[in-house]
Formats: sequence, C-alpha cells, structure tokens
Amino acid sequence: MQIARADFDDPRLAAFLQAHLDDMEKTSPPESRHALDLSGLQAPHVRMWVGLDDEGIVGTTALAAMTADHEELKSMRTEPRVRGRGVAGQMLAHAIEDARARGVVRISLETGSMEFFEPARRFYARAGFTPCDPFGAYRPDPNSTFMTLELTPG
Repeated sequence: MQIARADFDDPRLAAFLQAHLDDMEKTSPPESRHALDLSGLQAPHVRMWVGLDDEGIVGTTALAAMTADHEELKSMRTEPRVRGRGVAGQMLAHAIEDARARGVVRISLETGSMEFFEPARRFYARAGFTPCDPFGAYRPDPNSTFMTLELTPG
C-alpha cells in the first residue's frame, strides 16, 4: 500500500468518503454524526491522506488542527475488502508520525459508543488512545466515545 496526500479531484475519493457517511447514517442518529464531508476535509486546517493499492483507495485518515499542538483524528476508514490486513494501522501510524514531526503533542478523536464501533474503540485503545472528556466543540453525548493520545517528541 502507498500512502499519499488526498487528491480531492479524484472521483474515487468522493465515492469512498460517501460510503463512510452512508455507514454513519445507518449507525448514528443525525445529531451524533461528526464525520466531515468532502468539503469539510478540504478546509485549510485539515491534512488528509489516502492509502492506495492496485485496485484503488483502501483507506483514509485525516488530522484537523484544533490548536497549534492538539489535532483531531478524522475520517479513519478502511475499504471492506481489505479489512484485517493492517491498512488502518498503517494509516494511523502515518498520521501520528506526521503530527509528531510537526510538534503536535495530542491527538484526540470522537467515535461512536454503539456496538458497531466496538472494533474501532479496541483498535484505538491498542494504539494507545485512552478515554477522555469531550474536547473542542463537542459536548457530552451518549452516542459518542472520546479518546486521546499524548505524543512524545520524535
């Protein structure tokens, strides 16, 4: 797999992100959906990457700056055909290293609290993320789980 900065003109990216939003529509009530759409991911404070193989996009991840040293992990998704092959781990490691190299000291995330999101919560916990209070503009939500990771200088 090759990891590259997102090309927002690539129609495959729009389709991949729409599949992510469609998953959220089936699993989360509207007030608890916090996934960014294509235009939100193009904001100047967001850095996005795609994982590519011979068949196309297999993963995405993004970091949205909240402050100079605290960023939010966004748009983590793995193509269903390659789940279980380490794509998410590689994408997350890439985002973490990018953040660390830029002096970011904390990455936080919001994910669902429902059973559908249990694999994601386990994945993030294995990567060192720990539960935290809502951050940024988030408020307590029974449908959300908040997690954070302190980065050590690289």
